[in-house]
Amino acid sequence: MIFDDIDKRLLFYLQKDSKQTNKELSNKLNLSVTAVYERIKKLEKRGYVDKYVALINKEKVDKAFVAFCHIKLVKHSQDYVVSFEKEVNRLNEVLECYHISGDYDYLLKVLVKNMEAFREFMVKKLTTINHIGSTHSMFVINEVKHTTAINM
Repeated sequence: MIFDDIDKRLLFYLQKDSKQTNKELSNKLNLSVTAVYERIKKLEKRGYVDKYVALINKEKVDKAFVAFCHIKLVKHSQDYVVSFEKEVNRLNEVLECYHISGDYDYLLKVLVKNMEAFREFMVKKLTTINHIGSTHSMFVINEVKHTTAINM
């Protein structure tokens, strides 16, 4: 599918605030409400709009401690990789997990209440996963930029 300017602007507005009504979007795009509805449905059907979510304020829910953990597996066999990925998906504290290139195998974004909660997570959950050879953690001092929007 090739996006035209209207599709790009529509995706921009949806990423900015997906709770906007089709009427609000139609005013911004100079289209009819029906045309906006049809374009949104087309984008959803073709998989360009994956899902709609609410972004929660982590300070308000007392989960403002952000850490990034590098993980190195003891071996890179398929069963070790599959096993690790299955286990890490069960950890609610892990918001994101990426299989990466370089000195480490995985990068995890972890969100917890504080340093004590992070230590508890490391000792009782993360390091109990089989096949982890080593970990390296970094803590966020200040969030300089955070966005979920993809620029078209």
